[in-house]
Amino acid sequence: MKEYVLLMVSAALVNNVILARFLGLCSFMGVTTRIDTAVGMGMATTFVITVSSMADWAVETYLLQPFGLGYLRTVTFILVIAAAVQFTEMTVKKVSPALFQMLGIYLPLITTNCAVLGVALLLVAGKMTFIGSTLFAFASSVGYTLVMVIFAGLRERLALAEVPRLFAGPPIGFIVASLLALAFMGFSGMSTS
Repeated sequence: MKEYVLLMVSAALVNNVILARFLGLCSFMGVTTRIDTAVGMGMATTFVITVSSMADWAVETYLLQPFGLGYLRTVTFILVIAAAVQFTEMTVKKVSPALFQMLGIYLPLITTNCAVLGVALLLVAGKMTFIGSTLFAFASSVGYTLVMVIFAGLRERLALAEVPRLFAGPPIGFIVASLLALAFMGFSGMSTS
């Protein structure tokens, strides 16, 4: 049990997919202008990462490894992710049309979000059990959502602040993102002490 808790804390905070592994930066910068949009994108991505990682683990364990088809790993994983994204897109459109409109093009682009594929490939590299890989995927996506919401809150505050014209818009966003990454680096510093 202790291993699973440490695995989840590590995946969510210490090795955060956005701030430590620098995956998923497109949606990180594109969708975080409002907190509600960031929450919606985070929830959709959490579902996709968790479900696709479970399916990718099964495909890797029962299909690719036994038949020596490791060279098809990336293509297969992307197909599984695309199916999960399609299901998520249909569900969001049916349940919350307003959120569907807010997310716009970023919702179908979850398929190409490198954080989703990155987590699946990390699971293969880590040779985890099904439960371990599911918990790792869920915790990684919760960490992704946490950072998205924190950054959206900071960007909402920045929109109201008087920022020098040279830094207005994306430049100040990148500066704040780098400071946020440095803040999360403190978590990894605590784990090595």
